[in-house]
Amino acid sequence: MMMKNKLTTKLTPFLDKIKANKKYQATLIIAYIVLTAGSLVLAQKSVIAFLFLLASLLLLHFTGLSDLKKWLIAGAVLIVILPIAASQGPAYQSYMEVACFVGIYVAMALGLNIVVGLAGLLDLGFVAFFAVGAYTYGIFATGQASKFMPFGEFPLPGESFWLFLIIGGIAAAIAGVLIGVPVLRVKGDYLAIVTLGFGEIIRIVFNNLDRPVNITNGAMGLISITPPKVFGFEFMYPSQFYFIVLAILVITVFAVRRLEYSKLGRSWKAVRENEIAAQAMGIPLVRTKLMAFAIGASFSGVMGVVFAAKQTFVDPTSFTLLESITILVMVLLGGMGSVPGVILGAAIMTILNLQVLTEFANWLNQLNLQGIISIPDALSPAKMQRFIFGAILIGFALYRPQGLLPAKNPVFNLEKLRKNKGKISSMMSGTSQEPVARAEEAKR
Repeated sequence: MMMKNKLTTKLTPFLDKIKANKKYQATLIIAYIVLTAGSLVLAQKSVIAFLFLLASLLLLHFTGLSDLKKWLIAGAVLIVILPIAASQGPAYQSYMEVACFVGIYVAMALGLNIVVGLAGLLDLGFVAFFAVGAYTYGIFATGQASKFMPFGEFPLPGESFWLFLIIGGIAAAIAGVLIGVPVLRVKGDYLAIVTLGFGEIIRIVFNNLDRPVNITNGAMGLISITPPKVFGFEFMYPSQFYFIVLAILVITVFAVRRLEYSKLGRSWKAVRENEIAAQAMGIPLVRTKLMAFAIGASFSGVMGVVFAAKQTFVDPTSFTLLESITILVMVLLGGMGSVPGVILGAAIMTILNLQVLTEFANWLNQLNLQGIISIPDALSPAKMQRFIFGAILIGFALYRPQGLLPAKNPVFNLEKLRKNKGKISSMMSGTSQEPVARAEEAKR
């Protein structure tokens, strides 16, 4: 205990010095990035080194650096350092595969955060908009469209992918409005039930829309979807899709942050807190809620197009209720209404599902096959993977009920606001006195 107190007293001044000095923070974060990137290069196939490098973005969030410096450092990590460091080993494409899915789920979670976190509308069928975007591109990027379209040549070339990013977002937004109009008659638990039903209806429609006119190819799905092209270059590998996902994700984060502090974003928060008070203040409830459904759905639709092009195959089993619940858990885990929290929650859940728990299960399977340990079939790692995942989520819910990074209200500088108010009032008083002075001069 005495050793612990001595260590604490020695570290406290050092930590206080780091918190007060931004140069120290920048130096330490850069040194950490270089160290973790070097370890990823040397290890070649190390999940831990990959995760430590990604953790630099979280540490960067907690530094006192300006937003511009944070964006520059994060851009350098994501655009340059991570792809180069991961490309030095045999696990390059698997790393980029995980990174692509992290970006896809982060964008969808940010879209759902608008509906659930900002507007306070519980949606359990959000994956339906993801399916709308995926099928919008998948139908026309395969020969499927020729079965019901009397004109045109299909599949469309890969250059059409960039146009379908917009078309998929618009189609998902229209679906969001069509779903939002009837469900806005209910709220609370009933809203969750109705949105759950609509999500399942859309999945079942795609599953059965192969007769009497074959539009979606039913349960067989759409295969050999045309990959994107630009200037003759074809995107086929996860390392190439990574940059597409990253570009869309940056636009999504920027748009969500701008919406959060806009007039519409404040209206969403007012509706979330108290609908009656918001309506009394002149906020149109129906239009505000429909905008939340439409804008949130559009982000999911865009990523649905990317998903279809990346996988080159879509079928109804990719858009189940479990996917909607998973995206909702990402928002709750990170912190409802918090953009950094939602990004963190989506990243943690995706990495746990696709990499950490999978690698852990494979490691236990190898030990079992080698006879080092004996695991009963009832407790096989593949079966226990979801159990471990659920136990981790329960732990987060118990000890961080507000989310990992809860939403914070913006803090304004009162002195600066008072100065600006004084300037505005002086300008207003000066302009109001000008007509009087001119009238007096005219009389003279």
